[in-house]
Amino acid sequence: MSASDFVIVILAAGKGTRLRSNRAKVLHRAGGRALVEHVVRACQPLGAKRIFAVVGHQADDVRAALEPLDVEAVLQQPQHGTGHALLVARRAIGNRVKHVLVLPGDAPLVGGGTLRSLLQTHRNANPAATILTAVVENPAGYGRILRKSGSTVAAIVEESQLSEEQRTINEINSSMYCFALDKLWPALARLKPNNAHRELYLTDVIAVLSQQGDTVLAQVAADAQEVLGCNTRAELGEVDRIFRARKSSALMEAGVTIQLPESVMIDPDVQAGEDTVIEPCVQLLGKTRLGARCTIRTGSLLTDAQLADGVTIEPYCVIASSRIDSGAVVGPFARLRRDNHVRAGAHIGNFVELKKTVMGEGTKANHLAYLGDARIGRNTNIGAGTITCNYDGVEKHPTTIGNRVFIGTDSALVAPVRIGDGAYVAAGSVITENVPADALAIARGRQANKPNWAAKRRRELAAAEKPKKSRRAKSRARRKSRPGRSARRR
Repeated sequence: MSASDFVIVILAAGKGTRLRSNRAKVLHRAGGRALVEHVVRACQPLGAKRIFAVVGHQADDVRAALEPLDVEAVLQQPQHGTGHALLVARRAIGNRVKHVLVLPGDAPLVGGGTLRSLLQTHRNANPAATILTAVVENPAGYGRILRKSGSTVAAIVEESQLSEEQRTINEINSSMYCFALDKLWPALARLKPNNAHRELYLTDVIAVLSQQGDTVLAQVAADAQEVLGCNTRAELGEVDRIFRARKSSALMEAGVTIQLPESVMIDPDVQAGEDTVIEPCVQLLGKTRLGARCTIRTGSLLTDAQLADGVTIEPYCVIASSRIDSGAVVGPFARLRRDNHVRAGAHIGNFVELKKTVMGEGTKANHLAYLGDARIGRNTNIGAGTITCNYDGVEKHPTTIGNRVFIGTDSALVAPVRIGDGAYVAAGSVITENVPADALAIARGRQANKPNWAAKRRRELAAAEKPKKSRRAKSRARRKSRPGRSARRR
């Protein structure tokens, strides 16, 4: 089937009532992507002339999600069923193609190979319609396939309309079809909304085609998981689990060690090099890239992070949109907010936070620091409790720290400020002016010791306490000398 022969229509107008959500059904996420994005990605390699999505509920949001994927949205308003959705798309489809591949937007596990096989079967046999089906142990919730004989189909029966005998059928409808358009349009015109919802169902087209003598084929999916929909939160969770398991398996096949893979969450675009180790309860999200021989320890969350070879992320770190060069160590309990560059061999320790900061080669900030909008040279030491005061209430300002600088504990660097190469900043200093290279900056009040002050203070407090104790003792004595309540009554 050439690209000029067919288009693809993805049905993405539904609300998803059983999900109990205000969000459009196809925008719910599983495996790191919106459901409809998975479907589109499976369709893109097929070479269709165009890909359409019929949108309805939260149409603007769905259209925005589809726009980067080169999918043309067609508005169905109001929504009167899946058959009505195809009729709405008819003008956009036009008359220059012969076939249409129809898919639901909430079946994200379907693979491009399965769809290609479905198209191939449809092309070779040239029926009016070809249905992708699946054989499952528990068909509850799905329409059943009624076959005539062999591979031909008589009808699709929705679960609510099944007879007791039909409930034993375990071949289900995937809601994925190929139609010959010259057969589809007349069949759609014959549909009647004879159901509780007063809607036109695309499934009813199959019976119409069969009854008028047209051939309808069914092709069973090799993997029944590919047709799973996401009608409930439980189904959504199961689909997400399958995606995560697939991704973990692919990384392990590529030489990555994942401890307790069922506990990790790894998005589809994540990459990792050989001999990298991912410990339990790690999340690797977005377009995170891990080099070879990295270690990501328990509980860390990385989003769009770029790690070179040999990086160690200690437990419970949160890293977003940051670059970490080879041999660097981050954590535990560190936070890299965004746009940071930690250069080779640098150490970011426990409870250190970075934002838009460059850490030079071999530089260390091992404890309890906030470094924002800073550029720090190589082999510098940042003492515990150091902060860059980068925000004046209106604007952010930079801090520049040179090479081989020593910043003492509990220092505040009030930006904009520069600390020259080789300089020292004394502990507890508040630096508001530039510090020249190789200088010592001290910015704190001079200490004054007062001999015997503490002893004198204790004597004063003890003397003041004696009258209080005497007054309390006299008060207790007076209360004891008074007759009790029962005695006064007598």
